[in-house]
Amino acid sequence: MPLVHISLRAGKPDAWRQAIFDGVYQALRDSFDVPEDDQFMTIHEHTAANFRYGAHCFGIERSDDLVFIQLTVNNTRTTDQKRALYRRMVTLLADNSGLRPEDVFINLVEVSKENWSTGKGLATFLEPLS
Repeated sequence: MPLVHISLRAGKPDAWRQAIFDGVYQALRDSFDVPEDDQFMTIHEHTAANFRYGAHCFGIERSDDLVFIQLTVNNTRTTDQKRALYRRMVTLLADNSGLRPEDVFINLVEVSKENWSTGKGLATFLEPLS
């Protein structure tokens, strides 16, 4: 049950943004066994004045095409699954949208299962949805 927030500079075409959505979702399906139709994602577009990044931080040369991808997920994945997700996501985004691997910044936020209510005011992973 990932919740995905993607931030990027404004001005990219709809097809490019959809390719980002598709690549992120497919990487989650491939690496985290996310079920079909488990898609809860947003894209936030920012003007250049409202989008700041370290162009050379950690020895990685980033461009203005940089995309921040923050995923909130249950704290149930192994380190190997996380590494697989990062690699798969970068590969799919490069293939689907032409995004350079250097311009993919991923952050996982892990939470306990009781921190989700996906509807009806129920604790989704603690009580049955009816």
